[in-house]
Amino acid sequence: MKLTGADIICECLLEQGVDTVFGYPGGAALNTYDALYKYRDRIKHVLTAHEQGASHAADGYARSTGKTGVVITTSGPGATNIVTGIATANIDSIPIVAITGNVNTDQLGRDSFQEVDIVNIVKPITKGSFLVKKVEDLAPTIRKAFKLANDGRKGPVLVDVPKDITATVTDFEAIVPEQPQRDEIGNPDSIARVQALIRKSRRPMIYAGGGIISADACEEFRQFAELIDAPVCCSLMGLGCLPASHPLCIGNIGMHGGYETGMITAACDLIIAVGARFSDRVAGDREKFGEQAKIVQLEIDKAEINKNVKVDEYVLGDAKLILKALLCGMEQQEHNVWLAKIDEWKHRFDSATKPYSDYPFPEEFIEAVNKLKHDDDIIATDVGQHQMWVAQYAKIENEKTLLTSGGMGTMGFGMGAAIGAQVSHPDKRVFLFTGDGSFHMNLNELVTMKSYDLPVIVLIMNNTVLGMVRQWQKLFYGSRFSQTDPHRATDFVKLANAFGVEGMRVTKSEEIEPAIKKALEMNTTVVIDCCISPDVNVLPMIPPGKTVNEIVTEM
Repeated sequence: MKLTGADIICECLLEQGVDTVFGYPGGAALNTYDALYKYRDRIKHVLTAHEQGASHAADGYARSTGKTGVVITTSGPGATNIVTGIATANIDSIPIVAITGNVNTDQLGRDSFQEVDIVNIVKPITKGSFLVKKVEDLAPTIRKAFKLANDGRKGPVLVDVPKDITATVTDFEAIVPEQPQRDEIGNPDSIARVQALIRKSRRPMIYAGGGIISADACEEFRQFAELIDAPVCCSLMGLGCLPASHPLCIGNIGMHGGYETGMITAACDLIIAVGARFSDRVAGDREKFGEQAKIVQLEIDKAEINKNVKVDEYVLGDAKLILKALLCGMEQQEHNVWLAKIDEWKHRFDSATKPYSDYPFPEEFIEAVNKLKHDDDIIATDVGQHQMWVAQYAKIENEKTLLTSGGMGTMGFGMGAAIGAQVSHPDKRVFLFTGDGSFHMNLNELVTMKSYDLPVIVLIMNNTVLGMVRQWQKLFYGSRFSQTDPHRATDFVKLANAFGVEGMRVTKSEEIEPAIKKALEMNTTVVIDCCISPDVNVLPMIPPGKTVNEIVTEM
């Protein structure tokens, strides 16, 4: 059949099973948006307040569903405004497809109004970026983008479509899209060697990353952890791959992980990294990380092998297939003495005295949410102290229920991510933990939540300062608080009301649970101003480039 390029974009989205897109219209994308109007009964478009919010919403949609998120923008600033969202998805291996408009093909390279070379701008932060110069290439390029976003290590892909291409008519024939294939094990002979290391080990640990969730391998991972009887320490992206209530789940690892995860790393004799990349926030001093242990890496991306930490063995391929292979022929292991020692480390600081505070402690808000939410409800975060408190105290029982910017550390990520999650899961509740610093960056997206009546509960950990940077200034810069005490006069309750959103303020511990219960009952967007002290820090903390031997437990 004959279709315009704009209609072809919509037809290709339907081919790929896309039911929701996020974006913002503009001149170079007008034909695409006219087509979206015609397809509005099959493709829901969510209009955000800013293109960056749209890119984070597509990301949150992808993280919470396991499907590909889609963001559509116009040219020039519309395209550049999604660069941060693309970079955020890239480093966390999240599949999104960005479709940007551009000026007509005969105007390319002439500094035309709202022209930018977005294809080359995003090359370092995408799996691929493509400029479509012929309408006949449009459908194959979009199909390629979706496949590329999901093949191997997942990630973002951008397709740039000049305006005249969206208006041109050509033949279109629908196809059944090619499904991404799991990467087979590239070095199957290594399986037996890894199994031998496991049998020999007396103090194993598993370092679990987001690759487990990305590979839909959580069930195989649980079986593997139980079979080898090893404690599981999760990266920020790996939280949820094993229920927090599971006896082998120790918690978050790295700079702001628990004391016990640091001690496990320093005392184990075998580290098995699954779908994890040994980031600096986990490994610290990479030369000394696990130096006493054998290190095994199970990884889909060959570029990650020996990139950050030298390993003794590795298995290359899809995590689900690797774990299945390791389970085959492996006997049940037992490490009761090792696990008992870990339990001692867990309770090392149980009797520590908390510093005095006129306000509730941050964990009180998180523990109240733990109590009131369902296991399959979703927690999104921004970036900063509140993010680390969530990693320490939130009980993440299911995969895809914690949405957080890991590698990029993008302040302002949470509002969009919460929108994407709530739109895709109307039957669940979404809780957004943010800080007053992060919230100020994308608070405009409250209008999106209100416009679509999304029942997101936004909890602002309001300490009136830029807490994480201030904590570093306190620890490493002689308490010289340069630009981290901004004295902003924002009244978050009045601000919420100005957007037509419900607002509350909590200043006492006994007010926390009633406020969250009330917010749940309202079943609409609610902002809760959670007043906390600026002097409460995220502890323990392993200083950057250091080891657990230099852990900071009080400030």
